Amino acid sequence: MGNLFFKDENDRVDGVDKVTGKAKYFAEYQLPGLTYGVLVTSTITKGKITAIDSKAASGAPGVLGVLSHLNKPSVAGYEAEGGAKLKIFYTDQVLFNGQPIALVVADTFERATFAASLVKVTYEKGAFNTDFEKSIKDASVKKLQGAAPYVRGVENAYKTAEVQVEQTYVMPVETHNPMELHGIIADWRPNDQVTVYAKTQGVKATQNTIAGAFKIPAESVQVNSEFVGGGFGMALRTWPLEIATVMASKHLKKPVKLVITRDQMFTMVGNRPAAHQKIGLGATKDGKITGITHTAFGQSSTYENFTEGVVNMSKFMYSSENVNTNYYIVPLDMSVPIWMRGPGEATGAFALESAIDEMAHALDMDPLDFRIKNDPEKDPAQNRPFSSKYIKEAYKLGSAKIGWDKRKNKPRSIVEGSWNVGYGVSIGVFNAGRGRASVKGILKADGTLVLQSATSDIGPGTGTGMGLIASKLMNIPTDKITFELGDSSLPPAPSQGGSATLSTVGSAVNDVCVALKATIAELAANSNMDATSNFVDVLKKNNLPMIEKTIQSSQNNPDAKNYSMYSFSIHFVQVKVHQLTGVVKVSKIVSVGDSGKIVSPKTARSQMVGGAVGGIGMALTEEAILDNRYGRYVNNNFADYHVPVHADVPEVDVIFIDKPDPIVNPMGAKGMGEIAIIGFAGAVANAVFNATGKRIRSLPITPDKVLMG
Repeated sequence: MGNLFFKDENDRVDGVDKVTGKAKYFAEYQLPGLTYGVLVTSTITKGKITAIDSKAASGAPGVLGVLSHLNKPSVAGYEAEGGAKLKIFYTDQVLFNGQPIALVVADTFERATFAASLVKVTYEKGAFNTDFEKSIKDASVKKLQGAAPYVRGVENAYKTAEVQVEQTYVMPVETHNPMELHGIIADWRPNDQVTVYAKTQGVKATQNTIAGAFKIPAESVQVNSEFVGGGFGMALRTWPLEIATVMASKHLKKPVKLVITRDQMFTMVGNRPAAHQKIGLGATKDGKITGITHTAFGQSSTYENFTEGVVNMSKFMYSSENVNTNYYIVPLDMSVPIWMRGPGEATGAFALESAIDEMAHALDMDPLDFRIKNDPEKDPAQNRPFSSKYIKEAYKLGSAKIGWDKRKNKPRSIVEGSWNVGYGVSIGVFNAGRGRASVKGILKADGTLVLQSATSDIGPGTGTGMGLIASKLMNIPTDKITFELGDSSLPPAPSQGGSATLSTVGSAVNDVCVALKATIAELAANSNMDATSNFVDVLKKNNLPMIEKTIQSSQNNPDAKNYSMYSFSIHFVQVKVHQLTGVVKVSKIVSVGDSGKIVSPKTARSQMVGGAVGGIGMALTEEAILDNRYGRYVNNNFADYHVPVHADVPEVDVIFIDKPDPIVNPMGAKGMGEIAIIGFAGAVANAVFNATGKRIRSLPITPDKVLMG
């Protein structure tokens, strides 16, 4: 039949492995003598464990051990660390419903599951509070400053403006629900060497966390994570359940695998925290913004504070002499949140971009014209120019593609049968950061190039992008380039998050390729060869099977400190809202990315499509519902927690400005994973208003909210 896979240089280097099942994820590794762990979790929300009866579980077939705070093995870092962070099996205190309180290990998963059901726990219950909205209004509930108050110009200047908008926007808890469940395989060896197979966005971060907890050298911890089935942000830290698995392996002297259940995903690996935001906007009658006030409250836990950039975007996205922001966190008796794609900014953008749309409507202006009129030429918060910014071009391209000229400023103006049609637009922005990373390059006489770095790939196509950077610099076909990652023994790189991997690791790839080319040129000159000689010929002439270079790269552009570096997106959405049922269908999507030079067009498009899918979930379906009487989620499963499916997602048109940023890095490429979702929910909400005249300020936008208005 011939080759079933048609390949060009832009194809994902791991694409065939993933679709054929060759790619190996952490839970698929089989080690000799592998055992299986299952967690027992608390059934109360707050209080104290008074007894754990594990006799029946310990005597069940195949059970090797039951670990809890009553028989905890020593973890030196826990004793030394102190502080209030959760250390499971190190306290009799229950801090949230579903907290891990015991780990049963057996020779099969089924036996471990059965034995875990035999563990009996008694408690002394305590009073608890999980009600976020009530806590915001309750003066007796402690609220902590999540970020320093920010004031530019006159505080609350919107209150004296000619036209004013003041509204509150609410976002519920959203949970990480990739197909791949979280977990780890830990194999502790007698010489205090430990190997783990983990679901992690940072193998070096996991290595350092485990080493710190057990007080062993980092090089004694080997972390493997070549493929990750959806990180979402939850894999940016090493969770207590992972430390417990390493603890069990050390205690039992056997490898232990723990894969948590779907309902445990709701309580053990973080979530996008609920948020309550109030936006005040002031403008002149001709549409010039005169004041922005953004006050936000975010959910956190009582045992560990979590903050994110909810109000960041409001400080600089629009021209205004007067801006002030405040951000508070509300500690509740719940598990600690974590970053979720578009961390903080996705939450803040929904409020800000909805308010911007509301102001445009109050002024009877086209919301696109209103945004363009208030687009700053330089960063008003830092008072310095942007390294690159092509938002006006993005507006023009996106509006033409979506057919914005068909939009009517008056809501409910377009009807197709029993559907009302509306159009919405919103902006996304995220820091275009560049950190420090190292890459080793091995150039071989057989014509191949191997690149190595301890970075991760949670799905964006890291290896593909790095290969394309190297291919362009070295003039080597991509199928002759291998990029090795997901291994803590490789040269260090930061965790994959914050849209920084391509910029950070890609710069190191650039620099190591430059170094390899310089070495080849030197060898050619010393061998009296032409400077344009092929590297294979140069290596053979010098009897060298290969040359190696390891380069550490970081931001070395002295001008970088003089610029604000951000990536931008513009999301255009058309929705159809059914007049009788209130059902909202996203019918057209155009997302425009302004993120510098596009290194890998195919994987870049995938990032934007993935962000749109996540944005549909945020806007229309996703909500983790908590029963505050018990502090427990009631839809903690894939049937009742609704994520978008194929039928919810139309064709996504993606446009890239594709102009290099001259400051950020040698490739001119800026991160784009976060801007793919930031702002999208606001575009949907604005389109629903344009279709129906009903402004929904509480996500998700469900039929009942549309009908009740």
